Amino acid sequence: MDSIIFDLDGTIWDPIDTVLGAWNSVIRKNSQIKSELTRKDFEGTMGLQMEEIGRKLFPSLSYEERQQIVNDCGEVEHSFIEKQGGMLYPNVENVLRELSQKYKLYIVSNCQAGYIESFYKYHKLEQYFLDFENPGRTCLSKGENIKLVIDRNNLSDPVYVGDTKGDLEAARFAGIPFIYATYGFGQVNQYDKAIGSFEELLNVF
Repeated sequence: MDSIIFDLDGTIWDPIDTVLGAWNSVIRKNSQIKSELTRKDFEGTMGLQMEEIGRKLFPSLSYEERQQIVNDCGEVEHSFIEKQGGMLYPNVENVLRELSQKYKLYIVSNCQAGYIESFYKYHKLEQYFLDFENPGRTCLSKGENIKLVIDRNNLSDPVYVGDTKGDLEAARFAGIPFIYATYGFGQVNQYDKAIGSFEELLNVF
């Protein structure tokens, strides 16, 4: 194994409280949406692309209305994350520091453009990662983005670490092993290895 590609939400951190504050600040100004979102609402969207999230959270709106509200929420979300960050899982930086001495590290997330950069800006973890990708930049699926990172960086033996069924499917699409973060947001029945905390990666590798 020469490299580790990480999912972000539910794997490295839990950003929901910050994201919830950002989205509800936009929703309060929209007369078409009658109630604010809850943490449970967001937990059910983890791992989905932005268009899917809009369809799930705002089913009564038209496609154009959903796109507009999701875009507006995404823009505000960046500023909230840059100022407040999210909840890193225990000892994330120590684990990344140790892993980066042996392996090349990357992030592939189903987020909008600018989200990973905002994560980096607050938590100062970009020094441990050599590259990242998301559908906000490429309009590709997670599996395609994983393959893109593999090809772009000439990786020969990577693994993917994530917490949802979508992460499993993306890893399988890319033809690489999947490590299931059981502490995250999803329920996955198939995996190559499982970890109960981010720190357990040190035992796996």
